[in-house]
Parts: sequence; structure tokens; C-alpha cells
Amino acid sequence: MLIDYSSRPPVAAFDQSAAAHLGGYRRVYASSETAVRQGEAAGDLGAYLADYDAAGIAHVVVKARDLETTFGFRIANEAVAEFCAAQGSRFIGFAGADPHKGITALRDLEVAVHELDLRGLNLQGFEHRLAIDDARMYPLYAKCIELDIPLNLHCGLNFSAASLMEYGRPAALDRVMAHFPELRVCVGPPGFPWVEELIAVAWRHPNVHIGIAAVRPKYLAAEGSGYGALLRYGQTVLRDRIIWGSAWPMLPLKRTLDEVRALGLPPEIEAAWLGGNARRFLRLD
Repeated sequence: MLIDYSSRPPVAAFDQSAAAHLGGYRRVYASSETAVRQGEAAGDLGAYLADYDAAGIAHVVVKARDLETTFGFRIANEAVAEFCAAQGSRFIGFAGADPHKGITALRDLEVAVHELDLRGLNLQGFEHRLAIDDARMYPLYAKCIELDIPLNLHCGLNFSAASLMEYGRPAALDRVMAHFPELRVCVGPPGFPWVEELIAVAWRHPNVHIGIAAVRPKYLAAEGSGYGALLRYGQTVLRDRIIWGSAWPMLPLKRTLDEVRALGLPPEIEAAWLGGNARRFLRLD
């Protein structure tokens, strides 16, 4: 079973063109996003769905975001839920919540899970201008445990000059997991430039998973890239906790799949990275 843990469908509800704070991403991902526009679905939903059919992807995770306090931007929970309901069981929606909204954020998350059938929470600390271990994040971590849902959490480098890189420091996640060991979390992109620090955190805490989305998989095998340790430990102590995502449209779907398959992983580990680990993380069994 193949599962894409990170995708943003080409429909108006997921459009990020109004998110000015993400301008740096358009610069960094310019060539790969151009490749998507030229060779894949671009703005056509039918072609996007056909690409997933052709790739044999069983499930796709799509995510809401609530950044109204910091950047006045939102991908609404209701819109994500509506898209998932319209497309059937293939698409799995994660809610967004704004930690700055306090009790309102907790209520929004409860509604998203109990009424909208969203299956997890998506938090991007650099977009909230909060470190992973900021006290304002803690009520949402506790609510995820209460609701028994997984958390998607940004970790590592970001390209928004309107925020700080330090907000993604993996060491802060170690402090969170010490307080919330039951929290089921997938962090990504994989911690650059603190890849080994993230590996240490995941090694210490068995509920921490690493999502290899928004980074080209070929760099895991490229000498001097900074990702070599992830490829090594991802085949041993973390073999059950690496989760692939395409980050479409930041990266082409087929290319990211082909690059994972070109890493030369043992078949059972490749299958785990491309779907088996996500299936357990999302509790799809």
C-alpha cells in the first residue's frame, strides 16, 4: 500500500498564493514547481487525481492550516473536510489550529474531529512564530492525546524570512515528548540542518516519526548533503518510523517516488517508508 503523507490539491481552498510569508519557498522550489507545472497536473484536479491513480497511491494526506493571528492566512478545516468527503476514502484530512487562539483553538479541533471527520492536527511552528516547546502549543498537544489523533509538526529549516529558523529546532521536541510521551507525532521536513539531532530525538522517543516530505529523496544518498545519517538510521533503529510524502506541488509526485526507489533500500524497508509506516501511524489497519 502506497501512502502520500503530504499533498496540496489543485483546488481554490488549498491555494497559498495569498500567503506572502511563504515567498521564500517559491524561490527555493522554483525549478521543481516549474517541473510540476510542465509535466504533471498543475491546476487540473482531474489530472491530479489521474496521476495518483497511475502511481497506485491508496491514500493521500491533505492538511488545513490556521495562521490567522500571525499571517492572516487560513486553509479552513471545513474546506479540507469537504474535499475529503467529495473524493472518498483515498483522502485523509488533518485539521489546522491556531495556538494563539487559546480555548477557541481547542474547540475548533474538537469540532474538526467529531463533526468534520478530520483525522489529525497540522501545526507549523514557524508559521505561528512559536517554538515546538512553547507553552502555548501544549494545550493542543494534550488535546491530540485526548482525541487519540496524530500530530503533524514542522521541524527543521524553513524559508520564511518573516519567521525564525530556531522555531523548528528538534531539541525542543525532546522536551515536548518528555512531557507528552503518548503524543503520536510525525515531524518534517527531516530536521535539516539538525538531522542527527532529530534522529537522536526519534531514537529516544518511540512515538516520534520522521516525514521525508519537501526534500528530494536522492539527497539522502548524496555525499555531503547532511542527510546521510537519516538513510543509515532509517534502515535500522528508525526503519519503522520513516514516512514518505511528495509535498506536491512543491515536488513532482513521480520523481519523488522514483528517487525513493532508487535509494537501493531492502524491499521490506522501501515498502515501510512508502506506506507501511504511514498506515500504522494513521491507524488505517
